[in-house]
Amino acid sequence: MGAALLALGQMLGGCASSHIADAPLVGLPANTPARPAVAPDYVPVNDTPPPRADTPLTPEQRAQLTRDLTAARERQQGVKTRASNPPAN
Repeated sequence: MGAALLALGQMLGGCASSHIADAPLVGLPANTPARPAVAPDYVPVNDTPPPRADTPLTPEQRAQLTRDLTAARERQQGVKTRASNPPAN
């Protein structure tokens, strides 16, 4: 009996929760914007994006980029080391 009442409560609760804001005693807050007259379309989840116009980096470009980033990191570490260890006068 208890399980049947629990199941009935869950079914009724699920139906009522979606329309609780429309109830006359509850209503919406005063600063709530008006609902659109027409419901918006769903996001097209099955549409795939167009192919990219950019091409992947070549191995030479990747190697150059790695060298540039490594050099920038080493420069920053050198600045950080000098800032944390000021020269003694």
